[in-house]
Amino acid sequence: MTTSTLKTPRAPRTGPAASPVEVRAGRPPKELAGEVDARILDAARRVFLQRGFEGASIDEIAEAARSGKRTIYARFRDKRALFTEVVTRDILSRIAEFKADPPVGATIEERLTSVASTLLHWGFDADRIGLMRLAIAEAHRFPDLAATVNRRARALSTELGIHLLRELTQSDELGKLPAFAPEHLPTTARLFLDIIAVPMLLRALFEVDLKALDPEIDEHVARGVAFFVAACRTGYRFGTD
Repeated sequence: MTTSTLKTPRAPRTGPAASPVEVRAGRPPKELAGEVDARILDAARRVFLQRGFEGASIDEIAEAARSGKRTIYARFRDKRALFTEVVTRDILSRIAEFKADPPVGATIEERLTSVASTLLHWGFDADRIGLMRLAIAEAHRFPDLAATVNRRARALSTELGIHLLRELTQSDELGKLPAFAPEHLPTTARLFLDIIAVPMLLRALFEVDLKALDPEIDEHVARGVAFFVAACRTGYRFGTD
């Protein structure tokens, strides 16, 4: 699409600073287009969480986004495409955005416990869990979306686990064990997440009041980390014995 330029009538010059003012019509600049996209997706996320997929309408999303329906349809083919983008962006990008504070503790067990507790408390955001519940509830309507998000979320979380374990164990004797060799680290990271994160995530998906889980997280993580470290040291089920 070409961009037309509308020039306002030139006012009489009153000094060297006077110049014509140009108002551009048409497609917005990239930085503004990105802001519009984010505003639409944020609004759609709120409406989907409140109404569900079936109850949400493009009209309501447009109103919440302070945008026109034509603007939304120019970016997303229909409500299904918008829902797909909301779920994909929210669940997958949030995993990639996780940043842990410097771990505390004198031992590797304490440092792993510190990071894992931060990860779980961060992950159990009410809206994030609510969107995961919605995606699961709509899996029959969006089988490809459910399968894709599941595979990519698992792959991204494994990459996150690899990074965290490499950072935490590189200066510890645990990092010299076979379980942390480059060829074994992806399996080790996946098992760490399966032991620590997955059980509490399943609880969160069915727990109405997420705050009820808060007191249990630290104790669960401490037990899981102790088991994980013991398994690493013995090579149990890590393909290293």
